[in-house]
Amino acid sequence: MPIHVELVTQERKLFEEKQADMVIVPAIEGEMGILPRHAPVLTTLGFGEMVVRKGNAEERFAIYGGIVDVRPDKVVVLADTAESAYGISAEKAEEARARAAKMMAEGTHPDHNRQAALELRRAEMALKLSRKMASGSTSKLRILSEDEDAKS
Repeated sequence: MPIHVELVTQERKLFEEKQADMVIVPAIEGEMGILPRHAPVLTTLGFGEMVVRKGNAEERFAIYGGIVDVRPDKVVVLADTAESAYGISAEKAEEARARAAKMMAEGTHPDHNRQAALELRRAEMALKLSRKMASGSTSKLRILSEDEDAKS
């Protein structure tokens, strides 16, 4: 029995797989592995990596907060923001990290300082995932939707 996975942000549905074997999400208490027939759970997400496995293929995403609703046959991730690991630009993430670090070092208004801290955390997470993907320590096989498969 497979598990249906949806990853949704405020802007759009980022990913959907109806036949996944396993999902790993960055729950606030630590990584949480989800298999089909998992007990129902509703929990908060932190910053981290989400992995969807189907056979030998994987999809990876950087998740920046949100919630996850786990049911025995479905996982719905409602992320504050998220991006595909395959679409992260290491150069852009490094630039964002440098800008945020500079803002924090210069000292800004407390409201802006909190935003800079969040941006720094996001950029560091994106860089970590980008390096992991570049190192080849993860699966290179992706789960492709029918639309993506037709483009190939």
